[in-house]
Amino acid sequence: MLEEWVFPDVTCYLVAILGLLVVWQYYQMQIMAGRILAIDIFDRSGIRMYIYVTPSDDHICEVCAASNGCFFLPSQVAKKKFSPLTGECQRPIPCIGVLIGLYGAWLEARGVLEYLRKNAPNGGIQLSSEEVRALVNGQWERCISADTDRLGIHMIEAFSYEQINPEVSIEAYRYVVNEVKEVRHLMFLVPAYLRLTQLLLRAGEEAEALETIERFENRFPPTKRGPHFPSYEQRESLKTKKTQLLNDLPLQMSA
Repeated sequence: MLEEWVFPDVTCYLVAILGLLVVWQYYQMQIMAGRILAIDIFDRSGIRMYIYVTPSDDHICEVCAASNGCFFLPSQVAKKKFSPLTGECQRPIPCIGVLIGLYGAWLEARGVLEYLRKNAPNGGIQLSSEEVRALVNGQWERCISADTDRLGIHMIEAFSYEQINPEVSIEAYRYVVNEVKEVRHLMFLVPAYLRLTQLLLRAGEEAEALETIERFENRFPPTKRGPHFPSYEQRESLKTKKTQLLNDLPLQMSA
């Protein structure tokens, strides 16, 4: 008579863990052999590259504008005293610019990441304005990094289309100010509010511009401080615009 073997429930879990360890070791060996890119398949929320972007605006100084579209690896950004700029900003009030982290799993972004890893491991690479727009116009919404990169993509899109198609930028900025919730995206808020207000004023949307400023004030009360809060100069800039709008809007409504 054959003896019946009975395995404890924990054995199944141990076998599964062992299987994962074997897969992980094989994956690491493939990376070391250079057969595949070092993409962590178990963590789709990491940042694999950064891009520095500025608005397409004539008021951006030459130094800041010269770094627009520059890409860097996380290892570079983590270095002490890292700056995406090659010099000091030339404006009394620093230009608006944002360093945006991306996972970048869609085709165009993977091409940039691979080129960055091979050709600029200790420096960076730069894309033209047209190439940056082509990047954000790729099929990023269909890839695994869509949710991770969504706010960053909208921020890049907003900066990149201010002169070409302001409506695209306005919609992108609206999305950012409405959807930012995570700590890693807080740095987007002040630039988005400032640029959205500016574009709305250019478009003649004074009522929405005033509403945007009031939302900005509620989100960043003057009694509080934080690493991503607006500077004194930025607060004063919107305060001046608000005063002008409050004076102008009643006249427009009565006309």
